[in-house]
Amino acid sequence: MCNLYSITRGQEAMRRLFRIGRDLTGNLAPMPGVFPDTMAPIVRIAPDGERELTMMRWGFPPPPNLGKVPVTNVRNTASPYWRNWLKAEWRCLVPATSFCEWTDSRPKVTHWFALDESRPVFAFAGIWRLWTGERKGETREHRLFSFLTTEANDIVRPIHAKAMPVLLTTPEEWDAWLSAPLADALALQRPLPNSALQIVAKGEKTDGASV
Repeated sequence: MCNLYSITRGQEAMRRLFRIGRDLTGNLAPMPGVFPDTMAPIVRIAPDGERELTMMRWGFPPPPNLGKVPVTNVRNTASPYWRNWLKAEWRCLVPATSFCEWTDSRPKVTHWFALDESRPVFAFAGIWRLWTGERKGETREHRLFSFLTTEANDIVRPIHAKAMPVLLTTPEEWDAWLSAPLADALALQRPLPNSALQIVAKGEKTDGASV
């Protein structure tokens, strides 16, 4: 599963690409390593219809009786636990410039994947929710996100055979994920074509490359 990614392009790139009407992230610094249970930017359609860039914490609460570790990746979209959060009002885009997978075999080696060496912005197909509980020593209402995974393509499979994130790379895909009927949105839960992804770094714990 993907438990590490980066977003190293500036806010202006995200505002422009995702047609943001309201930016609530403040002065957002590059994030060469986004880890589970940390804050990161997401794009959602706010209740007033404005497309909003805002900060949320990565990781849903797990289903009952499955421990306390935040769930960062969602694969089984047919599960009743996830179906409510797949409604359009709970879908979001998670901007990124690369994502990391560790090798399945030892020694574990990080491999960073991006659309190309320049690390253009793409989005994970995300979901978000409100949840009251304890995170990072704070017991209150939190805004949490996770994102979908699918079967690995031929670029990711030799490194991590089980899955890869659902990557959305075009305005049409971004719009569909945010607002299309559920069946149309879930049609996007498929591997990125092999030709659209490449390994851009190995062995690093963060991916700070940007242009």
